[in-house]
Amino acid sequence: MNFEERLRAFVLLGQRLTSIDSITLNSLYDRAGNQNPWFTSANVTTALTGVSRILRESDLRQWLSSYAIDRERAPKTIGLVLAGNIPLVGFHDILAVLITGNIALIKLSSKDSVLIEFVLQQLTDIEPRFGDRFSFTEQLKNFDAVIATGSDNTSRYFEYYFGKYPSIIRKNRTSCAILTGKETDQELDKLASDVFTYFGLGCRNVSKLWVPENYDFPALLDQWKKYEEIIQHHKYANNYDYQKAIALVNKTPFLDNGIVLLMETDKIVSPVSVLYYQYYQNENDLNEKLALVSDKIQCIVGSAPPATVPFGQAQFPGPGDYADNVDTVKFLLGLS
Repeated sequence: MNFEERLRAFVLLGQRLTSIDSITLNSLYDRAGNQNPWFTSANVTTALTGVSRILRESDLRQWLSSYAIDRERAPKTIGLVLAGNIPLVGFHDILAVLITGNIALIKLSSKDSVLIEFVLQQLTDIEPRFGDRFSFTEQLKNFDAVIATGSDNTSRYFEYYFGKYPSIIRKNRTSCAILTGKETDQELDKLASDVFTYFGLGCRNVSKLWVPENYDFPALLDQWKKYEEIIQHHKYANNYDYQKAIALVNKTPFLDNGIVLLMETDKIVSPVSVLYYQYYQNENDLNEKLALVSDKIQCIVGSAPPATVPFGQAQFPGPGDYADNVDTVKFLLGLS
């Protein structure tokens, strides 16, 4: 396949994912949810929507226009170790490998194999030649380079096992939001989706708020009460009850609206059902505090710099919004 043929197949895949028939979709919901209880039908739908958005032809062409992808080169076999914290989180790595004409050797997460396998089956239905361009494995062997996504803990193992190969190894990251106190109700609603989508399990979920002194938290918490259906999910509710109990035992101050706990701290990675916050005095103070945790931040949500993502868009990155700001396509094209 040449570049145009690969591109066309992915564009058609994006279109197909927006028109899955109800029987197939309900079966997919059931199978994905049985494998991973965090994968609700709403979250699976959000993930499929996100994938279809990055596969729009105009977005793909704009993303890839600065690379010499159309030049024919010998394919490399790229080992992919995929995460499974949110639905289809590993799709972008697969896209980058295949669109550049390489071969993907995929180690699926046990928490997200159903959806990845489904999407790739759709791709091979559209373009059967992709069937020879990827395979699944339990143990990576005979590869030229590796892209592995995990935690700070697993990254040490990745670096040990894959250190002699060209590699991208990703660690824990999270996202934050900057509030000024002048946000509209609509903006706070959009921020809620950045916080609560996927139950806060993604690296692009907002886990910390930076707020000015004397920020009006009651207004924020009241605005978010409309998302109370999240507490009906048993795993989220269990986390909420546990975190609240721990805070009470430890006499840790917190704010509570019945669905999320807000705690003041300089930490940035919050547990499920908890949202951290920290005050800033002025822009310089904010920038200094952000600089201290820059290696842990995936994206910054807000309405003005230094925020880079508008409210409500954290879970819909474009194809060129690389995880950890590491250019995957440049890495792949640079392999010799």
